[in-house]
Amino acid sequence: MKNVGLFIIGGIAAMVLISSLGPMVGLAINLLILYLVFKQFMKTKSTFAKFGWALIGIVILMIVGSHIPAVIGFAAAYVLYIVYKKWNASQDTIEETDDPFVNFEKQWSEMKRYN
Repeated sequence: MKNVGLFIIGGIAAMVLISSLGPMVGLAINLLILYLVFKQFMKTKSTFAKFGWALIGIVILMIVGSHIPAVIGFAAAYVLYIVYKKWNASQDTIEETDDPFVNFEKQWSEMKRYN
């Protein structure tokens, strides 16, 4: 039953992540442009050029602010990562019982790890 819940949460997170890919790419591109504008601003000696680069930087910063859905996409990617880790952790646990077949499976998985 735990895996069903993880599957549902993972599916929802995957859908949110896929729907947020556009804003995430736009955010990455605009942050790259903002970085390049900042580098040019620091390199420039002229006051007029610094004013121009600062104006361009402020406009790009406003554009970056419009990509708030990208933050939701990053959160969905993190949730998907957590679901993946919990799913793999639940697959590795084998309960200790007196059933010889379960013990055989446990010993077989331990032998496969060492080979």
